[in-house]
Amino acid sequence: MGHVRDLPKRKLGVNPDRDFAPWYEVPEDKRKVVDEIRAAGEGVDDVYLATDPDREGEAIAWHVLEAAGWRGKPVRRVVFHSITEDAIKEAFAHERDIDMELVNAQQARRIEDRLVGFKLSPLLKPLVGQELNRLSIRNMLDARDLDPGSALSAGRVQSVALRLVADRDKEIDAFVPVEYWSVEAALLTGDSASFTATLRNLLDRKDEISLPNEAATNAVLSDLEGAAYRVDSVTTRQVNRRPAPPFITSTLQQEASRRLGFSATRTMTVAQQLYEGIEIGSEGRQGLITYMRTDSPQVTPGAIQETRHYIEDRWGKDYVPRTPRRYTSRSKVAQEAHEAIRPTVIRRAPQSIRQHLTSEQARLYELIWNRMVASQMADAVLDSTRVDIHAAASGKPTYLFRASGSVVRFPGFRVLYTEQRDEGAQRNGEDDDSRTLPPLQQGQPLDCAGLTPEQHFTQPRPRFTEASLVRALEEQGIGRPSTYAAIINTLVNRKYVTRERRVLRSTNLGQLVCGQLVAHFPDIMDISFTGRMEDQLDEVANGQQEWVAFLHDFYGPFSQDLANAREAIKEAAQEAASESNNEPCDVCGRPMLVKLGRFGPFLSCTGYPDCKNSKDLPKMEDDSSESSEDVSEETCDLCGKLMALRRGRFGPFYACTGYPECKNTKRLPREAPADTGVACPRCGGNLVERRGRRGPFYGCSNYPTCNFLVNRKPLSQPCPECDGLMVLGARDQANCTNCAWKGPLPAGEPAGVA
Repeated sequence: MGHVRDLPKRKLGVNPDRDFAPWYEVPEDKRKVVDEIRAAGEGVDDVYLATDPDREGEAIAWHVLEAAGWRGKPVRRVVFHSITEDAIKEAFAHERDIDMELVNAQQARRIEDRLVGFKLSPLLKPLVGQELNRLSIRNMLDARDLDPGSALSAGRVQSVALRLVADRDKEIDAFVPVEYWSVEAALLTGDSASFTATLRNLLDRKDEISLPNEAATNAVLSDLEGAAYRVDSVTTRQVNRRPAPPFITSTLQQEASRRLGFSATRTMTVAQQLYEGIEIGSEGRQGLITYMRTDSPQVTPGAIQETRHYIEDRWGKDYVPRTPRRYTSRSKVAQEAHEAIRPTVIRRAPQSIRQHLTSEQARLYELIWNRMVASQMADAVLDSTRVDIHAAASGKPTYLFRASGSVVRFPGFRVLYTEQRDEGAQRNGEDDDSRTLPPLQQGQPLDCAGLTPEQHFTQPRPRFTEASLVRALEEQGIGRPSTYAAIINTLVNRKYVTRERRVLRSTNLGQLVCGQLVAHFPDIMDISFTGRMEDQLDEVANGQQEWVAFLHDFYGPFSQDLANAREAIKEAAQEAASESNNEPCDVCGRPMLVKLGRFGPFLSCTGYPDCKNSKDLPKMEDDSSESSEDVSEETCDLCGKLMALRRGRFGPFYACTGYPECKNTKRLPREAPADTGVACPRCGGNLVERRGRRGPFYGCSNYPTCNFLVNRKPLSQPCPECDGLMVLGARDQANCTNCAWKGPLPAGEPAGVA
């Protein structure tokens, strides 16, 4: 049930002048639960509280005690990390009192977040309005884009997450590509075996050769005309690859985004369904996975043994490591109350229960099951080979080419699972495991079938995806894994960022909000601030610092920043109101200022509240007449004038060019859905491409009689395993929607972005 008491929803609930004394209340939706708990404790001598073994759980136990009125009862605290007989017996053998130091650490975090949210959020509108007045209307990024989804808000974690996205976008916009070239040689052995090698440097030079332009590349190609190629060295070493640990909340969100295309919210929703339980035939309702909000990759010994026995039975002893694998968290803010996310029963393989699950449930369960089983399997063993090749023509310098590749000696955990990487992510120096080389020996001569020069341009770091943002938040110690989905959703709902094909991009509104927060609240927006705060909270939890002193240390500078921001807003308003070139009020003649409202920026009289006049922003100079690109052939039904294409909160629409005299609007005519030429597997109709709020999807032309739909492009060729419908998957693979088959795109099918 979570917390049974919390700070008031619509009030600050904290008194900074009285050592931050909090005012807790029982939320409306928890009153019934508290009444039941209180009634259950009547006439009972002993009460045991068994909430999570972390700060949050300790605070919940304390809130239960306070809300139920049990201060006079002998309440005892028990903790366990898994619901097994041994764990529970061990917990009750070591009962204790509630740890108030842990409780106070949680209170300090909650109060600090409340102070930031309630004190800072009301200043956002005037701060953004101040910035809009500083910018002329002409120089604003796009006034029509500054349309908040709801009231502007700021938060300690939310605002830093926004800064990560906004800073990355500014870095990309400012990036200047730099040209460089590479040279690749197609080489042949004596028995006509071929492979490719890449030019690295001149012999006896450690730095890679620089080819900044075509002229420098042509000079190297000239040196290599008629060159003799010879193998200088062949280095082979054995490389072991270890499996990834079982999922925690953040890694599950990342991998589900990369592999399944799920948003963080979608991942947690489906995982919640698997955790709460699914009807599995004669077995009845079964919880299929352990709790899905966890920071810990640890697994109970019983589950590890069950997994090792399953691996041995299915793949043999060679696939079971000599000792069980133990994993620990690398995050400094991890609170390891629960074990890793894993199947509750390892022998409940995905294929055995697929018919009882929806497509999303089956895919996510298979991902969790594969990851858990692979985590206890033996290493993959590869033979990694590096070949250095010398190339020199008579009287010319000697160049070094290099080829590398790997051969899998023992697949180990890779027979079941390999971890995906984000697009654009580096391989951290690992060799290409998929590339093989022919047998080569030192001194062996080679023939060159051709040199291929290729032009490249440096690329900026990629924009954040949900997966990479979650990883960045985790690495920086920002927030808790259980809150990442909510953080991203808040940024999208506030229209600070947009989410397109899993890519997160800051909006003009997001950039403005972020800029104002960085300018006026540098400590809150400092990415390292959260890490330092977590260290201090650890000191509170360990009894090394008083929680009230911690809050005083934070609130002193923060309250000064608040005062400075309010003064800056006041001064900017006075300065803007005194400018003679401001739009005059139609009612009282006083200057009007730009303010940001619920539906975007508008002009408001500086005489408010005496004068409450407001109006839309004036058109820019070159907007006095409609551009030929905006004006359509549609005519207004009311006045007969042409209509212009406009974009509003709910997408594009037609508006009369006679506005404001004529305010008529009309919707755009719907385009006929594009036929994919693929038959609907449910009723035999045609699958057509449609467009929804979240992008394109493919549904049956017989809708609403048939409501079949898929989110990925359907392929014309059926699955080779079950004749089911195949769709275009990630990396131009074909995925069957009916069974687990995945494979290369069939011949004749056009590749494209899935």
